[in-house]
Formats: sequence, C-alpha cells, structure tokens
Amino acid sequence: MNELQNFNFEGNEVRTVLINDEPYFVGKDVATAIGYQNTRKAIKDHVKTKYMREERIVTPSGTQTMTVISEPGIYQLAGQSKLPTAEPFQDWIYEEVLPSIRKHGAYMTDEKIEEALLNPDTIISLATQLKNEREKVEVERNGRLIAEQRVEELQPKADYYDQILSNKGVVTVTSIAKNYGMTAPELNKLLNRLGVQYSQSGSWYLYKKYQKNGYTHTIPVPYSHRDGRPDIKPQTKWTQKGHIFIYQLLKEHGILPMIEMKDESAV
Repeated sequence: MNELQNFNFEGNEVRTVLINDEPYFVGKDVATAIGYQNTRKAIKDHVKTKYMREERIVTPSGTQTMTVISEPGIYQLAGQSKLPTAEPFQDWIYEEVLPSIRKHGAYMTDEKIEEALLNPDTIISLATQLKNEREKVEVERNGRLIAEQRVEELQPKADYYDQILSNKGVVTVTSIAKNYGMTAPELNKLLNRLGVQYSQSGSWYLYKKYQKNGYTHTIPVPYSHRDGRPDIKPQTKWTQKGHIFIYQLLKEHGILPMIEMKDESAV
C-alpha cells in the first residue's frame, strides 16, 4: 500500500509500507525501537545499501521522502545491536508483524481486527488500499514487460548502429554495401540516384553540398595501366560520420541493413 501503516512496539511507533507487495519499514522508527541513539549512523553502518531505499510516502501531513528498509535490513540492524530490546524487537517482527502483513496485506492487531469486524468502513478501506496497490504493481509489471519487449525489438538496430560507432576509422564502400546485401557498384549507383555523389573518370565524388561534412576521406592509390605505365588513382573511403549518414539516408528511403531486415521479417 502506498500509505504508511502504524503499529507500536513497547511505546515506540514503527511505520511500515508495502512496496511491490513487500513490507518495508521506516528506518528511523526501527532504529529508535531497537534503542539506537544515532539512528542515521546506525542505518548507514549496519544496513547494506541493497536493503534500503528512498521512497515517497503518503503521510497525514503530506507526501514525504523517507529511508525505508526491507526485512533483511531489519535483521542486519537488530543483529548488529547488543541493546536489550534488539532481540525482542526482532522476534516481534518475525513472529507477529510479518506473518500478519503477509496474511492480511496489513499489520492487523487484535484491536484492528475487532475494528474491521465492527466497522465495515475499515475493512472496505483496507481492501481498497490493497486493491489499488495490486493494480499499481500490475501496471508497473506490464510496463516493464512492454519496455523489455521494446528493447528486444530494437536490439538488432542498436547492434548495427553500435558496429558503426565502434569503428573509428574509415571503411570502404564495399564493406558498407555488404551490410545491405549489395555490391559496391550497386551502392555507389544508389547513392548517385539519391543525389549524394557523382562519377568522374572512374572515381566517385560527393556533390558540393556534402563535401564539407566530413563524410569521406580520399587517398591516392598507385596502380598500373595495361601498358605498364604507373599512375595514381584516388580512392574514396567513408568516415564514421559518413557511414552514419548513409545508414540514416537509406533508412529514410526504406532500405535497411540485413540485420534489421531479418528482424522485420521475424515480426
């Protein structure tokens, strides 16, 4: 339940709240009931981080952020104490409070049970709180499942994008084309039809509007003519930025890399 439930241990108020159907206890109340003078230090020194959390709790004076601790956290806090009230408090939690919470969805003292039996409004209130909490848990659970499914659906896309980002150097058009099930000439011609590049003397160059974007890097490559004459031919390779540009451009035109095409066909 998202509202605190109060109960009493030897004159000390101890507040509890159900979070995802698990009981949590206000840390300060527990430390005080056990007998610690410096409650903040006691919690910090004895309770592992995984057994405590900051929670927004509805109180009579408004919503407050409180440090709450789980059942194992209580045992750590009590087990580390040599104070005379530590063991009775731990027994009380273990033998009375937790069994009642798990059975009724709330801490039901004899007085509370009698009140519930005599006053229908009380039992209706408890049942409504429990119903609301369970509905909240179900909504959160469904939200987690949807998010997990969405992550799985997007994973192949993320993998391909990560492949691009992991390569800090330049890549040939042949390498990029293979990811799309194409040959280098096919991809070059496609980029030409999309207005990205043009061919001149057997080499591909970006159109003016793309030349200053850092998409490509041209290097001179020595080669020999058929008659044996040595010469140099420019070879264009794509930078990481250019590779991302190609990916986004082709995606806008409904052209996906093979890893994403496989994902689409599996849906």
